Amino acid sequence: MAEARSAVREPRVDVLYFEEGKEDEWKVGLESLRRSCVRRFYRTRNLIWNGLWPTSSWNLLVSVAFVSFLMVLDFDFCSSLNNKFWTLGEYVYISRGPPYYYLKVLVVSLLVGVCFFISLLHVRRYLLRILLAYKGWLHETPKNQSWSTLGWAVLVRIISGQSFSALIPALCPSTYSYQLSLPRMPVPSLDDTISQFLASMEPLLDTEEYNQLQKQAKNFKRTVGPKLQRLLHLKAWWASNYITDWWEKYIYLMNRAPIAVNCNYYCLGNAFWKPTHIQTARAASQSYAFMCFKRMIEREQVPPLVIRNTIPICMHQYERMFSTVRVPGADFDELVHYDSSVSKHTVVLRQGLYYKLDMYDTMGQPLSPLTLEQQYSWIIEDADKKIAEGKISGSPSAFTTLERTDWAEKRSRYLSSGVNQETLEVVDKAAFLVNLETCEFDNLSDRAKFLLHGNGSSHWFDKSLSMFVFTDGKFGYNIEHSWGDAPVVAHLQEYACTDEVMDNRYGPDGHCKPMEGFVQAAIKAPTPLEWEVSEEMTEDIQDAIEFNRKNSEDLDLVVINHDDYGKGFVKKCKVSPDAYIQLALQLAYFMDEGKFALTYEASMTRLYLNGRTETVRPLTQDSCEFVRAMVEDHHSTEEKIRLLRKASETHTKLYKGCMSGKGWDRHLFALYVACKGLKYDSEFLHHALTHPWTLSTSQTPQQQIAGNPTLNHPDHRDKASPGGGFAPVSDEGYGVCYMLPEDSRFFFHVSSKHSCPMTDSKRFVSNIFKALADMKKLFVEGWEAEDAKKK
Repeated sequence: MAEARSAVREPRVDVLYFEEGKEDEWKVGLESLRRSCVRRFYRTRNLIWNGLWPTSSWNLLVSVAFVSFLMVLDFDFCSSLNNKFWTLGEYVYISRGPPYYYLKVLVVSLLVGVCFFISLLHVRRYLLRILLAYKGWLHETPKNQSWSTLGWAVLVRIISGQSFSALIPALCPSTYSYQLSLPRMPVPSLDDTISQFLASMEPLLDTEEYNQLQKQAKNFKRTVGPKLQRLLHLKAWWASNYITDWWEKYIYLMNRAPIAVNCNYYCLGNAFWKPTHIQTARAASQSYAFMCFKRMIEREQVPPLVIRNTIPICMHQYERMFSTVRVPGADFDELVHYDSSVSKHTVVLRQGLYYKLDMYDTMGQPLSPLTLEQQYSWIIEDADKKIAEGKISGSPSAFTTLERTDWAEKRSRYLSSGVNQETLEVVDKAAFLVNLETCEFDNLSDRAKFLLHGNGSSHWFDKSLSMFVFTDGKFGYNIEHSWGDAPVVAHLQEYACTDEVMDNRYGPDGHCKPMEGFVQAAIKAPTPLEWEVSEEMTEDIQDAIEFNRKNSEDLDLVVINHDDYGKGFVKKCKVSPDAYIQLALQLAYFMDEGKFALTYEASMTRLYLNGRTETVRPLTQDSCEFVRAMVEDHHSTEEKIRLLRKASETHTKLYKGCMSGKGWDRHLFALYVACKGLKYDSEFLHHALTHPWTLSTSQTPQQQIAGNPTLNHPDHRDKASPGGGFAPVSDEGYGVCYMLPEDSRFFFHVSSKHSCPMTDSKRFVSNIFKALADMKKLFVEGWEAEDAKKK
């Protein structure tokens, strides 16, 4: 705090402020027109580029030039083709003789070239869509690919233009270039879905329950199942994705539970490293990176993500990362995304006070990190002064912690007119929120808990993205879940954290350095936002804070760093790191409860257009056999390793199957929605979708930006992020998120409810560590036995 105030007293750069209405109107209007023209240029250019992809304007020019070349030179070997060109030219009422000869050649060349170009465009696009539907490469490692897969990859690179874009930067794809070439999500067969679902439930049910479930499944296949399946096939023909819109509407937007804790998730910044201890400097650096990334998305300059430098994935979720808000409704919520022309500001929160901060100067340039640091310092000083004077009556952000119907009613009652409506519009249209907190936390668990649920008035949970910066310079995010999934936010965080390191943003004193060669134009001072809070509204705000406090206190969250070993050791065991962790979780839960649990693991389906996630079920017959072998004494080390490898291979196969559209949980969900829409009842579908997920798990991805320095380098290991986490899906279970940042450590985020007497996050973490130690010991003993045999 002292450093922040000193930055205000001793400004290190001159910034010209202007008051609204005092700046020359014609200059402001001219600059606004210029920015509007720039936005329209990028949109139009990207619309044309994406519409032409995987071809380009160069293909059109080459086609026209080639036809012109043939017509003028009139080669004997292509005389028949040339005659057809001139026959077409007869329909163009231009004389063939001079001086109109070349004009006629040009017109005919344009007609033929454009027709050929359009045909080439559609042929390449559909060929690419057919090629990308192949998923055999998923089951082959990069070092052991078959000749057929290698040939397939070459065709993909040629048809998509990737081979040429590496040589000609102008041909590089934009963010959304691949969207029209991505295959659509296939509808799995009804028989496969039902058989796989039954197999996943067998370890959990006794013989009588399993036989009853089988009977329900047979009845479903014999009656309503085929009709619902035909409906899904029909939807798959006309919808971009037969699942995603229903998933967003019925899983997220129609859910009436509070989104605080239940829906939103958090993401932690660097675990141990911080480049500065100054709160305002760190907030400025992160905000600047956010605005740069936002501009890159708007201009489609974020390189599309590709797997193995060949296979593109869907980038649709990036469109709503910024400037998006979830608006509560009586029956279901609505996701509203604002155009960049009206979302050029952020809203800064400090102790319940709100400030609008314009992120561009009068010349349309983003505010530099140094300018942003000064703005944040001013906000902190102004807010703290007002708090000391008692000039605060309550923050409506507390309402966002309520059940959605209740929040919608209070939004309509208190925030639908006057000053409150105007302030609410500013908050809704903000690119993102910045929370300058007055606290700091010594451990990851406490920091994570605050990021997830706050103190009742610190979070505006409806915003797509909220950044929290603490007094010690550490930071984290709270993310509303309905607009997109964690890998997209992880990409943003990786960009922001890498950017501040590579750009060397901070000086020796911890403050942001001036940007070399950059001159900031006049800027607008932060605008305090006002709320009119009545006595009745104040009482409701206090009730909402108390409601959030009870929910928050029930959350038992532990974030832990496992540094005994990491994925480097697991790779030496020749086992998938993800499968290894999942088996450790199964073993830990069995140690904890003495039984198995239905387990959810999220996998991505972004290999398909508008894909989001699919459920992998790590609990299998093979994983159960491995767990039993580990807790029983009569199995040899060699047998345990064999069972571990077998269970790992089964899990990996399931995971890759889900990525390639062969999962069954989303298919069952879509069948259920179709069933309800047609007003049918299905006992089988009801049973399939109401069994509780006792273990809900997910892995946070890392290293999504090609060319970023690896965290395995000794200089970068301390810069790793622990990832993020979420609350348990079941009140009687655990939520487990894990991060494998580099080869020497794992991070675990384990959540449960204090109100459940059977769960305890610390106890479960201890069991996870014990399971990991036992599995490591297993391989070490196996290697020692092999060495002994060799000797």
